[in-house]
Amino acid sequence: MPKLVFLFPGQCSQIVGMGLELYNSLAAAKRMFDDAYDILGYSLIDICGRGPVEKLNSTEVSQPAIYVASLAALESLRAKEPGVETECVATAGLSLGEYTALTFAGALSFGDGLKLVQKRGQAMQAAADATPGAMVSVLGLAQDKVEELCRQARSAGTVEVANLLCPGNIVVSGTKTACEEVERLAPALGAMKTIRLAVAGAFHTSIMKPADQVLGAALKNVVLGSPRLPVWSNVDAQPHSDPAEIRGLLVRQVVQPVLWEQTMRNLLGQGVERFYEIGPGRVLAGLLKRVDRKVECRNI
Repeated sequence: MPKLVFLFPGQCSQIVGMGLELYNSLAAAKRMFDDAYDILGYSLIDICGRGPVEKLNSTEVSQPAIYVASLAALESLRAKEPGVETECVATAGLSLGEYTALTFAGALSFGDGLKLVQKRGQAMQAAADATPGAMVSVLGLAQDKVEELCRQARSAGTVEVANLLCPGNIVVSGTKTACEEVERLAPALGAMKTIRLAVAGAFHTSIMKPADQVLGAALKNVVLGSPRLPVWSNVDAQPHSDPAEIRGLLVRQVVQPVLWEQTMRNLLGQGVERFYEIGPGRVLAGLLKRVDRKVECRNI
């Protein structure tokens, strides 16, 4: 069989209604959402299923919501195709999705992973409240041009490259005024368009610096084991199995760019031919097609 990799989505993949059908039809998924209620202290399935969208989109809610909804989707895959995960040779997740990948790989328990994601979301929300920011997807420019765009826009505030997603799709993060300047300047540098993302802060930049310290402290209190298969890091686009390395990378991930395109290219370079995107939305499948049109990516 061709090599198979499981991918897990990050923030911005949330949508009102996600997880509700699985909650009502699959005992394992219902148990996850019920356990999440005990850990979080509020009904995640109510927000996932019914909204309002503004609450679901808030960082401190969307991160736990995507984590649990993705793992519920994984349970549906296990129910329908019991042997398929034995074919999986590695896993990766976009930003928040790296925690879901670590849980799938057995490095984190469901409960510990959810507590970490909750802490991460709260810390990132607090950093965003302290310095209001935004994220903008810049389409149609190479990395050097996007970096030049950021240099020009810094006259209005802090802005940095945050996500290298795929050819022609690079996300920048920064203060709101700097992101507005990016949007204003982008056409003159040749950008096809810019898209403001539905997030509350300047994620994966130095603006998130307080959040990485909070997350680092939380990670010290969590059992992080060796994953049963390699988990690819957003920070260096490489596989890791050592718990100490993974802890350090998770802290760095908060303030450093997500190297998603390079991760996909490195996996393809190792002979991977099949991917499953497990969780809400089809963002990762779309990004992967921009890297290699021929590669197979199935959405679960």
